[in-house]
Amino acid sequence: MPNEIPISDPWRGILPSLVLGTAQLGMIYGIANRSGQPDLPTARAIVRTAWENGIHEFDTAQSYGVSEDNLGQVLSDLNIAHEAKIFSKLHPDLNHMDNEALCLAVDQSLNRLKVNRLKGLLIHREELLDLLDKGLGRSLHDLVKAGRVEQIGVSVYTPERALQALQSDFIDLIQAPANLFDHRFLHAGVFRIAEEKRKSVYIRSIFLQGLILMEPEKLPDQVKFARPLLEKLNQLCNAFSVNRQEFAIGYIKSKYPAAHVIFGAETPDQVKTNVALWLKTLPEELFNQVNGHFFSVDPRVINPTFWSS
Repeated sequence: MPNEIPISDPWRGILPSLVLGTAQLGMIYGIANRSGQPDLPTARAIVRTAWENGIHEFDTAQSYGVSEDNLGQVLSDLNIAHEAKIFSKLHPDLNHMDNEALCLAVDQSLNRLKVNRLKGLLIHREELLDLLDKGLGRSLHDLVKAGRVEQIGVSVYTPERALQALQSDFIDLIQAPANLFDHRFLHAGVFRIAEEKRKSVYIRSIFLQGLILMEPEKLPDQVKFARPLLEKLNQLCNAFSVNRQEFAIGYIKSKYPAAHVIFGAETPDQVKTNVALWLKTLPEELFNQVNGHFFSVDPRVINPTFWSS
């Protein structure tokens, strides 16, 4: 299709803290997903809306179905691929110690995304951090030296692995979950240490794959155990006259001011709503309630691997 530039720019500024996650563009993603995977025109509208609202960073992965393909096509259609900052993750099943396979996988990502270089390349499984000092770190560094990747990172699930990553000279950034219910990385000092070492943190799962936005009485059977927690969250929102989405976004903005925040969207309107809520100011007293109500949360709630399909 013909290029759609010039793109209008009503925001006329960049929101460097916000990143569009594009797992939804490549597969059905999230426990609260009801609309399925967006078609290509909808994906184009989602990315265009994000761009026009100042979001110029995009997160994807080789294992997110056809996310790389669709994101690359959309960025090309909009003629903004040369300006977009793209982060992708190596497929977790890749033999990371096979340098030839590693380089081929990166080249395939670049081809699918229709760009010459990635802003960031991430290891998708935290346990693979143990391979950095066995040759993987050198291979990843060679990709940086060759100009195919700007930064190297890792997607982590535990604070222990996050701290390990921050100590590695091969790692420039980490991606970790944080939300109203999950404060493990904050309590472990991950964000403080990252700031001291001048390494970037990208927060994902701010809505806990949509669980935080679901009505307690409509929870699927596999996560019924989360109902008391969501009911308590509703009570707190009612007391401060806010909804759960603005609470979740406002909390992350308040407590993690130096972090980049990844959010996904299934429609352009969801992008607009998230941006509007990001720009909104909520009372700090509301956020101070979180530790008292959600200091210790059932591990089954904050770890989606415990949710059976």
